[in-house]
Amino acid sequence: MAKKSAKGSGTIRKKTVTRNGKEYTYWEARITTGRDPGTGKQVQRSFSGKTQKEVREKMQAAAVEVNQGTYTAPSKLTVGQWMDLWASDYLGAVKPSTVRNYRDLIRLHIKPALGAVQLQDIHAHTVQNFINSIDRAPATVRLICGVLSAALEKAMELGYIPQNPVKRCTLPRKEQKEIHPLDDGELAALLGAAEGGEIEHLITVALFTGMRMSELLGLTWDCVDYNSGTITVNKQLAPPEQRKAGEVFTTPKSHKSRTVAAAPSVLEALKAQRRRQIENQLQAGSMWDNAHNLVFTNVTGGLIPQRDMERRFRAVADAAGLGGMRFHDCRHTFAVNALRAGDDVKSVQGNLGHATAAFTLDRYGHFTETMRQASAARMEGFIKNVLNL
Repeated sequence: MAKKSAKGSGTIRKKTVTRNGKEYTYWEARITTGRDPGTGKQVQRSFSGKTQKEVREKMQAAAVEVNQGTYTAPSKLTVGQWMDLWASDYLGAVKPSTVRNYRDLIRLHIKPALGAVQLQDIHAHTVQNFINSIDRAPATVRLICGVLSAALEKAMELGYIPQNPVKRCTLPRKEQKEIHPLDDGELAALLGAAEGGEIEHLITVALFTGMRMSELLGLTWDCVDYNSGTITVNKQLAPPEQRKAGEVFTTPKSHKSRTVAAAPSVLEALKAQRRRQIENQLQAGSMWDNAHNLVFTNVTGGLIPQRDMERRFRAVADAAGLGGMRFHDCRHTFAVNALRAGDDVKSVQGNLGHATAAFTLDRYGHFTETMRQASAARMEGFIKNVLNL
């Protein structure tokens, strides 16, 4: 009875083949990597090369991995095939709009450059060359690499590849976009320009809660609690493509609900919005339809698409002399003013719905430094006044 090869053992032999009437000589090594769990038969891996030394080194490297339990059998999948499988089967917990974005990045960037590469042959240098070739903003490059890394991480978990090569690559430096919160004069000008207009109360709530536009447009009355003085942010208005499919709301950007402590002025603005909505309902009569119990609607109770709200907001900002202002600047304004008012970073993080307080501090830390310097200057003035008494 032939002796069965032990796991990690192998053989080397010289082989000669004839192709098109010409002889070719090469070396081949075989190593036992384990046994098929179904048949019990040995599973072997072959290596070939021009010299005995070359194939011996390949075999020895594989034998070390087998004995250490780190050996991964090569996969016949290409990177492109795996990316499609990953996007199809492993993104069930991801928002549909995010899945669409991932698929677009795979189709437009990853598959054209790496799709034909065998999954087992994807290495850090291959990925680094890909990264270096992407002619996009650093944030976009990092997003593309994030998608590739997530897919390869899952491939590693499943045993298709031994490690994730993206983790050993150098990504472009993350650019921090400059933010433009309103100063007190600009804030007053914006509120003045909005007064009496259709989106007056929405702008007030945005400036003093930091809620995103999509969260405000998806806010429903059952999420406003006047007794506790809070607003629950548990959804946002879905993008147009999802609404066409019948999905009106989607989860917040962080995928988590949060509770915002609203100032009395915010609650008064919401009460005024309720009164205005009742007036609109009386005027619209049978045309009124606020089926989703939305706080901010058009004059007949329907939802307001984000693009329409952006247009309305630009008109108000222009009237206030703030041309070029973005609606998101209301969120930045709230964050900076909350810090100015003495709120700790953790509280601001919770109200904004950031994943971590570190992110909030990184985003607005330079404003807190400016505040500290201003505080020191005020203290110096106080000290001089005291000493001069």
